[in-house]
Amino acid sequence: MSNYSKLDSYLEKNLDENLKELVRYVAQPSVSAQNLGMKECALIVKEMLEKRGFSAEIMATDGAPVVFGERKGKSDKTLLIYNHYDVQPPEPLELWESPPFEPSIRDGKMYGRGVSDDKSHLTARLFAIDSILEQDGELPCNIKFIIEGEEETASAHLHDFIRNNMEKLKADACIWEFGGVDHREVPMQYLGLRGICYVELTVESLSTDVHSGLGGSIFPNAAWRLVWALNTLKGLDERILIPGFYDDVIPPSARDREFMEQLPDVADEYKTRYGVKEFIKGLQGGTDLKVEEVFTPTCTICGLNSGYQGAGSKTVLPARASAKVDFRLVPNQKPEDILKKLRAYLDAQGFSDVEITYHGGEPAARTDPDHPFVKLIVDTSADVYDAPMQIVPLIGGSGPNYPFVHDLNLPVVTMGHGYPDTRAHAPNENIRIDLYLKHARHAARVITEFAK
Repeated sequence: MSNYSKLDSYLEKNLDENLKELVRYVAQPSVSAQNLGMKECALIVKEMLEKRGFSAEIMATDGAPVVFGERKGKSDKTLLIYNHYDVQPPEPLELWESPPFEPSIRDGKMYGRGVSDDKSHLTARLFAIDSILEQDGELPCNIKFIIEGEEETASAHLHDFIRNNMEKLKADACIWEFGGVDHREVPMQYLGLRGICYVELTVESLSTDVHSGLGGSIFPNAAWRLVWALNTLKGLDERILIPGFYDDVIPPSARDREFMEQLPDVADEYKTRYGVKEFIKGLQGGTDLKVEEVFTPTCTICGLNSGYQGAGSKTVLPARASAKVDFRLVPNQKPEDILKKLRAYLDAQGFSDVEITYHGGEPAARTDPDHPFVKLIVDTSADVYDAPMQIVPLIGGSGPNYPFVHDLNLPVVTMGHGYPDTRAHAPNENIRIDLYLKHARHAARVITEFAK
């Protein structure tokens, strides 16, 4: 058998045993938003690394600990792999078909909170390392892991951790936490993430809720006050009205548009999957829709809370109202700058009483599509999937890739086994086991070829 055939054979024969390790990992709750099970899960990660001969340590931060692991290889080249062990809260529990922290395998899928985002991506990569060690007894290159516990809560302490450990994290290239195939089963290479500025806007107009018959005519209403403030942020044409908001935006290049043109039209899929009746701004589909989706910054009301929201009626004038708002940022925008402009704008509009709580953020970051490491990832995918990876220059989501790209100066690539119905962050989160095996096969090829 060829070198890769031997690796593939090992992976196929040992898949069930590896999945037992994933089951144990997913069964340990690690909800960063609730500080639930974080230290216990970090210990499991450390054990999994040490099982493969990695020197591993749990490193404290001002939040959840970071697990760092390193093992030397034959080559001087160093590959850094980023993952996270924290997961989203499992609620609403009643919508799960099986308990979220009792992983269940059925119909070729494994279900559980965090199984896709992001625990299985780590175990699949460790599985690939197992196949290489079984065959060669050593790694072809140096491999480092950085596995954090706050990705689901905006990676609040990761940037400082990286800047305080630059030498420890020094590498030649980085594999990111996620990846996967699209609705056509084509593997996708996502080379950039938008930035984000996440805030909570709060108005408190009274010390307590009041009977609406008493206060409706004479007391200030926190809910109305907040609605009026929110109404100033964006016009009916969807343009964000904060002065200077678009000043630093770098528009997509002609090359960016070329990459987006090569991607399939998503309009019909979005209408089917999400029930979209029509797109905003008069968009119909095609390249304009794909470009607008990721290269235009946003202002999104993520949630509203005020007064009585239970069954039936309750005539109450709310004393307090709040809204969660995220701004998705494109290259060259900075969350700190947006935060300052938001405060100045609300003050100028007469809303100095609206309190802003900053819940975190990060700038956008991208990797050059012409970097040799990108070519390596794309080329090795063709041997595993029926089609080679397709390059996507930027996606709409956000993550802490900025310090990896700009502080550690690394090309950051994506590869993984996500698919459109993985339901990350939702009830019945799952992975497809066939794609899990493909990711392990791809990772084994990447590590082998990277050493050359």
